[in-house]
Amino acid sequence: MEYRRMGKTGLQLSVLSFGSWVSFHKQIDDKIADELMGIAYDNGINFFDNAEVYALGESEKMMGRVLKMKNWERSSYVVSSKAFFGCRGKENKPNQAGLSRKHLIEACDEALQRLQVDYLDLYYCHRPDKGTPIEETVWTMHNLIQQGKILYWGTSEWNGVEIMEAHSVAAQYGLIGPKVEQPQYNLFERNKMENEYLMIFKTVGMGTTIWSPLASGLLSGKYNEGIPAGSRFDLKGFDWLKDQWMKDELLNKVKGLSALASELNVSTAALCIGWCIKNPNVTSAILGATHKEQLVENLKALEVLEKLNPEILQRIDDIAGTKPRLPEY
Repeated sequence: MEYRRMGKTGLQLSVLSFGSWVSFHKQIDDKIADELMGIAYDNGINFFDNAEVYALGESEKMMGRVLKMKNWERSSYVVSSKAFFGCRGKENKPNQAGLSRKHLIEACDEALQRLQVDYLDLYYCHRPDKGTPIEETVWTMHNLIQQGKILYWGTSEWNGVEIMEAHSVAAQYGLIGPKVEQPQYNLFERNKMENEYLMIFKTVGMGTTIWSPLASGLLSGKYNEGIPAGSRFDLKGFDWLKDQWMKDELLNKVKGLSALASELNVSTAALCIGWCIKNPNVTSAILGATHKEQLVENLKALEVLEKLNPEILQRIDDIAGTKPRLPEY
């Protein structure tokens, strides 16, 4: 397994990591979660991603039960949570969501209880909060680090201006600023990583733990002939994902990528994940899986890297047609 430093920090994350969004509690039980996390860990994955909103806290509880049972050395793995949406869904009351000092502190304590750990390695602000002063959020995350409850903090789906505003506040008051962003990044979602964040990577530095490297499974090729029963697009409550991705134009591009993957003797999923981690600004790509075979196949993305020469990368760009046009200075 390859490891990369998380931006301008000493923390090293495995270039492939394992996440729980959608799958934990909704698609798999404790036994399968235990098997998948074990396979991931045994193959060198050291980062496990979670959030308060995933299955309204049940995802963190499941991961916590597995971590407790595995009894791995705490120093051998990195675990995260994210706060913003709350864990009570429609039952959220005022102050049970957002990035206020009250919610961030209480959400952190709740995440520690559900995950059954003494501290979080990474703690993300899951979305920007227009209703909370950025100074309050930065101070709170700094204080959580000072209290030993978290080691690093970051953002998820913030734009470049918002991230730099957080750094400006941190510099002004001598606080610890955000060290990592968790954006969506895949062949169909490229602008933030390949355009908007470029100056952040070059200046203050930033690690990235990208989510949805397969565009919610579309780039695995499993939807090329329709929607399989029990798949993510078949789940109740995820119609919005299906509406976002199940489009003829995108499916035709995936079929083109599948043909290239076949030519290279790799799976479509491994090709597309490998393409993501080929980007040196990607610290770690979060994998999701519901069964052993799926995870083992996705881990082969590491073997694809050596095949991604300039010619193959250009062919991928030609098929996808999504490369951002950079501004001319």
